[in-house]
Amino acid sequence: MTTDLHRTIETIFRIERARLIAGLARMVRDVGLAEELAQDAFVTALSEWPRIGIPVNPGAWLNAAARRRAIDLLRRNRMLARKHAEIGRDLMEEDEAGYEAMEAAMDDDVGDELLGLIFIACHSILSPEARVALTLRLIGGLTTEEIARAYLASEATIAQRIVRAKRALGKAGLSFELPRGRERQERLSSVLAVIYLIFNEGYSATSGADLTRPILCAEAQRLARILVGLAPDEPEVLGLLALVEIQASRLAARIGPDGMPIPLTEQNRARWDRLLIRRGLAALDRAQALGGALGPYALQAALAACHARANRAEDTDWARIAGLYDELRRVMPSPVVGLNRAVAYSMAFGPEAGLKLLDEIDPSALAHYAPLPAARGDFLFRAGRLPEAAIQFERAASLSRNEREKVYLLGRAGLCSQTTGRSAP
Repeated sequence: MTTDLHRTIETIFRIERARLIAGLARMVRDVGLAEELAQDAFVTALSEWPRIGIPVNPGAWLNAAARRRAIDLLRRNRMLARKHAEIGRDLMEEDEAGYEAMEAAMDDDVGDELLGLIFIACHSILSPEARVALTLRLIGGLTTEEIARAYLASEATIAQRIVRAKRALGKAGLSFELPRGRERQERLSSVLAVIYLIFNEGYSATSGADLTRPILCAEAQRLARILVGLAPDEPEVLGLLALVEIQASRLAARIGPDGMPIPLTEQNRARWDRLLIRRGLAALDRAQALGGALGPYALQAALAACHARANRAEDTDWARIAGLYDELRRVMPSPVVGLNRAVAYSMAFGPEAGLKLLDEIDPSALAHYAPLPAARGDFLFRAGRLPEAAIQFERAASLSRNEREKVYLLGRAGLCSQTTGRSAP
């Protein structure tokens, strides 16, 4: 087989993989088995397509191959009902018209199947780390090696995390049907949280040598777009999409040629991706039109939009941002929201206002969170209290696990000392 053909088949499989697993999972009620069956179909395609050519409807071909294999397994296990036998006979039709007809028949519920798989992968019975790994594997189609590389973990650790997650889902005996009503809303929050966790790790890497991991940002954006396609009338889904699109628009401007971070107020806004900003603002408009303006993700997207709409840093409406953080704290109270609110107040009303709000945050809640002393250091620096600022920047550096961020923070501490020395009598 030629390398180009192999790559073409692999690309087709990556495109179809999540939808294929979703349909199989509903059929066999086992995520792990569904993934194995999908992989079997891929192997079959690698063997057959060089001989017969790539089918007109490759998704239907892969689905037929996987379901035939599933039916064979069910037969062997004496678990096949009459309905499955009828499906099996239908799936044996191998002409292209048969594939296309079958694909058309599946269109009515394929969205529900894929959305159901997303809800399963992000189920709250799994740890956040397991949800992230399983979502990237099943929905994103990333290999164990790719996930491990993105999270700076060993392949063995990620593989074990995924295996345990599949096992936990199997033991729980969960329904693979799409949840409805209140259950759907409760589970949706877990799905959105997982996608945002993936994005945040890409946007601001918690450890390692790089400040960002663009592959994770791109994957989170893709997942959010898929989710909007499957649930187009959910305001918070649109809010999340708006948030990640607008945030991602800044990626190219966040890091200088030396690899060091560039603060938001100092970024070259000409490097912000205007297409992503337009997409994000459009999604935000839709979320607000659906009555979701006060949802947590829509509010965060509105905050990001304030920056996106300012052509220059000095044009930023910090008073509006501070007001939006007041709203966000009401609907999503947390120490991190409190910290970001303090930053907004410091920019809108002066560094002393920010320091006052920082003092209201329970220090034990963010005891090992580097952004807290980093923010305090920035407020003190802008207030002219340089020796105190240096101490805070050094503390932030000691807490950071990201090498670039650590160097940046120590640099700011050093700047405080240099400035103090120059101003001494």
